[in-house]
Amino acid sequence: MYPFTHHFYIIASFLFSLIVCYKIIPSVIHLAKEKKLYDEPNHRSSHTTIVPSLGGIAIFIGFALSILIFSNGFLIHELKYIVAATLIVFGLGVKDDIMVISPKKKLLGQIFAALVIIILGDIRFTNFHGILGIHELNYFVSILFTIFVIIVVTNGFNLIDGIDGLASGISGICTLTFGIWFYITGHYEYVVLAGSLLGALIAFFRFNVFGKHNKIFMGDTGSLILGLLISILMIHFNELNIYPEFKYAVKSAPAVSIGILAVPLFDTLRVMFIRIKNKRSPFEPDKNHVHHRMVSLGFKHVHASIRIMGVNILFIAIVFALSDIGNPSLLVIVALMGAFFSWLPSYLLHRKKAKELQTA
Repeated sequence: MYPFTHHFYIIASFLFSLIVCYKIIPSVIHLAKEKKLYDEPNHRSSHTTIVPSLGGIAIFIGFALSILIFSNGFLIHELKYIVAATLIVFGLGVKDDIMVISPKKKLLGQIFAALVIIILGDIRFTNFHGILGIHELNYFVSILFTIFVIIVVTNGFNLIDGIDGLASGISGICTLTFGIWFYITGHYEYVVLAGSLLGALIAFFRFNVFGKHNKIFMGDTGSLILGLLISILMIHFNELNIYPEFKYAVKSAPAVSIGILAVPLFDTLRVMFIRIKNKRSPFEPDKNHVHHRMVSLGFKHVHASIRIMGVNILFIAIVFALSDIGNPSLLVIVALMGAFFSWLPSYLLHRKKAKELQTA
């Protein structure tokens, strides 16, 4: 296939997804208002008005149509399984957004989607890149580890969907990063996958952040889809970097991929630790996330999101710049940076409250 054709499919997939999602969202908003499918404000909410929460439907339609149409230019044997798994979490998310389902049922649905990806699509981690002296993984361990990663990443994106623009913004940054690397290395089929997702994210971001009378949230439908698809990009990134003789190989691919997904991963670890420490269910929602802390510090949603997105971009720049130092050293650096990122907003909020008490 000629380079021009590659570029046509990549650009077309991005634009088609963006336009379809942009055009569908107003209809989704109208339907949600007509059927009274709102995200009601509660004690955990960062919003105070009634907002439709089915934006994930538009994201799914834009992405799915785009990838099905424009992947025809490439041979993606696992495409049908990617779409099938995405459809599973889509149905799971829609049901949760409308009726609310238990965390246990949601987890089982995610595991089922992960198994479709892993067993039928053969998209899985097969190598530990020498971390802890481990290289090739046996098939059973490979399946278990990949399920674990997909569940963690999927729920990580679900958990950061708490203020305007954050989940879509961070997802866009991660998708763009993986997409650029796939483009540089010539894996255009995954560039089309990333482009189809990125287009839908940009369209959604416009309504979520800048919509006044037509605002919408992505809901669990959107965040679960984003987590699943980005975990697939992450797995493929790591698998392509197993062999050091590969021209564009990233030496510390596991550490780099953790850095790319730094915000959702470290925020999830932090809130889970706090919940378990306080003898609460790790699945019980609260307002202890970094983005909640930022809002409590006085930042507007969009300003808090921009700052957190900036932190994620900084993580990405650092891990790629230091990728040659090897996984052990880079993992330590990423962990220290993640700990600092997780601790700083809480520290600043504690200082703010202390000053308020002194002046009261």
